[in-house]
This record gives sequence, C-alpha cells and structure tokens, in this order.
Amino acid sequence: MSAPRRALIVIDVQQEYFDGLLQIQYPDREQSVAAIASAMDEAAKAGIPVVVVQHQAPAGFPVFAPESSTFALHPQVLARVEAADHKFAKGYASIFAGTGLEEWLREREIDTLTLVGYMTNNCVIGSAAAAEPLGFSVEVLSDATGAIGIANAAGSIPAQQVHETLMAVLNSNWASVAPTAAWASAVASGGALPGDNLIESAARGRSLQ
Repeated sequence: MSAPRRALIVIDVQQEYFDGLLQIQYPDREQSVAAIASAMDEAAKAGIPVVVVQHQAPAGFPVFAPESSTFALHPQVLARVEAADHKFAKGYASIFAGTGLEEWLREREIDTLTLVGYMTNNCVIGSAAAAEPLGFSVEVLSDATGAIGIANAAGSIPAQQVHETLMAVLNSNWASVAPTAAWASAVASGGALPGDNLIESAARGRSLQ
C-alpha cells in the first residue's frame, strides 16, 4: 500500500469560536487550538501542504461577517498562515462547495485530507462527508477539533456528547479518527492512520442500549 499523500486542512479557526456567539465548548478550545498549531508545525516539518480556510458570511450577518472582529483567524493560526500553501474563504459547511479546492488537490496528487478546526458538528463532518464521493481519504484529529452544545425543537445535546458521538460516527464510515500525537507518529512513519468500518462498528454496537 502506498504512503498517503496528505494535505492538512485547517478549517475556520476564527475568533468567532473564541469570542463570538459560537464559542467552542468541548474539547477545551485553548487546548484544541494548541493541537491545531502543533499539527500545522508537524505538517510544515514533514512537507505536507497546509490549507487554511475561513468561513465568510454576508456583511451584517451575526456570525462570520467579514467586517467583524470575530471573522479574524485565531492568533495561533494567524502566526502560521504566511507559511500555508493555500488559503481561501468558503460560504458553506463543506470545504469543497464553490471553492476550487478539489482541483487544487488533484493538481498536487493529494489523496488524503487531514481535517482540523471547527466545528465538529458542522464544517468538519460536512467536509468529511463531502470528500467521500470525490474519492479522498479523510483523517480527523479528535483533539484538534471542537463542538458546541445544541438545543432545538428536535432535542438537546451537551457539547461533549456532540463531539464524542460525531467522532465515533466519523470513524465508523467517513474518516480515520485519532489524536494529534498519533497522527504525528503516522506522518513520521509514512503510514496511514488506522480506521474502522460501518459493518464492524455496527456489530459491536448491537450490545449497546
């Protein structure tokens, strides 16, 4: 099996998730952004292309408006953005919708996307699902992403449950999920992160009530 040809995709690590209406609740956002910075440093050291993405809403929107202070990248990412290989803004959860990212990746023969950033329950899972029909393998770094609690007419879920549930869902089908340290070891060895599959995950889950 050939070694993965990776790109590290840094999704929406913006001040909105630290100072705005959508503050990340789990894992601890300061710890998660430190893990994101570590992954960016590991990627640079290994020669892995780094792509930095910012979410952009229309002017005047309550979140991610380009004129707002919370649109800005977090300082830990901002300090590294000049060294990034590609940077763009997006308007949807998926990193692919209307961005030209797929073509950029194809031109560089990249086959594996390592996703870090925010939020687990929106742009991370949306991008992982969107990568499947395009044929990209996906890795998600569980400690370098983060979620918020959700309450609406369909129910309510605390942030930790949201995050842990979606990590298990991702690892069952759309991605290989691991902490940043395990990913760094896989990068150093030139290997792929081990994943799981829906059939075996479902078989193990039969005993859960």
